[in-house]
Amino acid sequence: MKSLEQMGADARKASKYLAVLDINSRNNALLKVADDIVNNSDYIKKANALDIEEAKKNNMKPSLLDRLTLTDERINGMAEGLRVLAKLDDPIGEITSMKPRPNGLMIGAKTVPLGVVAIIYESRPNVTADAFGLCFKSGNACILRGGSDSINSNVAIVKVITDSLSECGIDTNVISYITDPDRKYVTELMHLNEYVDVIIPRGGAGLIKNVVNNSTVPVIETGTGNCHIYVDEFADIDMAVKVIFNAKTQRIGVCNACESLVIHKDIAKQAIPKIVDALKTKNVLVKGDEYSISCDDRIVPATQEDWGTEYLDYIISVKTVDSIDEAIDHINRYNTGHSESIITKDYDNSRKFLNEIDAACVYVNASTRFTDGFEFGFGAEIGISTQKIHARGPMGLKALTTIKYVIYGDGQIRE
Repeated sequence: MKSLEQMGADARKASKYLAVLDINSRNNALLKVADDIVNNSDYIKKANALDIEEAKKNNMKPSLLDRLTLTDERINGMAEGLRVLAKLDDPIGEITSMKPRPNGLMIGAKTVPLGVVAIIYESRPNVTADAFGLCFKSGNACILRGGSDSINSNVAIVKVITDSLSECGIDTNVISYITDPDRKYVTELMHLNEYVDVIIPRGGAGLIKNVVNNSTVPVIETGTGNCHIYVDEFADIDMAVKVIFNAKTQRIGVCNACESLVIHKDIAKQAIPKIVDALKTKNVLVKGDEYSISCDDRIVPATQEDWGTEYLDYIISVKTVDSIDEAIDHINRYNTGHSESIITKDYDNSRKFLNEIDAACVYVNASTRFTDGFEFGFGAEIGISTQKIHARGPMGLKALTTIKYVIYGDGQIRE
């Protein structure tokens, strides 16, 4: 592996090249990479099998093992994400708000790439293709550092990408991968201000906290997901059961899975047994407060810590409340700013929930599992931002651009 200093310098040079590469060349390269990922699926799965074998030896949690696993369906999904990106409009080069000033100057804002984007992520090898595609389409070079548990999968995916780019005649330094698992390279990357414009951490709370607290390179914070579903007193119970079952059990190891339920006491005795019935088909452990336990004796006592826990497992908490105001207060206290949902037939309560919940994504009568770049029509996502500066929610192409002001004059000088 080349030094990080050299990797950064090469990425910086490649970012200048990529920023002016025409959109047809970028789109054609994305389509070529997509085809080659599918055509090399056996090669990628063979590499992934090595990671899976090692993970099982290390007794990796089932939810994390699921994140790590690449199936034909997931590999095809990676490729489809790149194809969708190729169909989207060019996110760079647009000039907006061109307005004349009294002195005759014309001033407008032009979208431009950020430059060099570093992404530090864990477990999920599909992030490698997503991160490349979004950065490449938006004219950014990327430096990637995946987790040691997915090293073989990530290296294989990067090799397919760079081979495709080379065949297209494109500078392969637009994507770099840190193959050495030594954590010292994470620390070095976080201080590579001369070459890296922004770092995006994508993973568990420990990784994100480390990067936010220690990086001298600007950080876009992606957050953990303690996502809630509130079953309002005016909820359709059958709908609530269906949505909660999907949000909790479809994939347990993802940040948009539901970890916490809040249920109005006026509907709890009817709703909770049906919800628990559904969850128990997947052997979900349900932890709840005293009133929820009185509604269903299969619920075990929750602690204060449970209200703020992202389980990433077949576990869910249940809190009962007397009003929608109490529900909103509870959710705003314990959520992570990710995704929250209300199940209700009452228009006023749905509007109140949308207006007063502080989160990147707020739903009415839908699963939190839709918080995803592909589902939002972004093709893919670089992460889900839970901060409020620059980008919030699923981060697609727009989140990887900034602006520069362009000013047209005809000889004006300032008096």
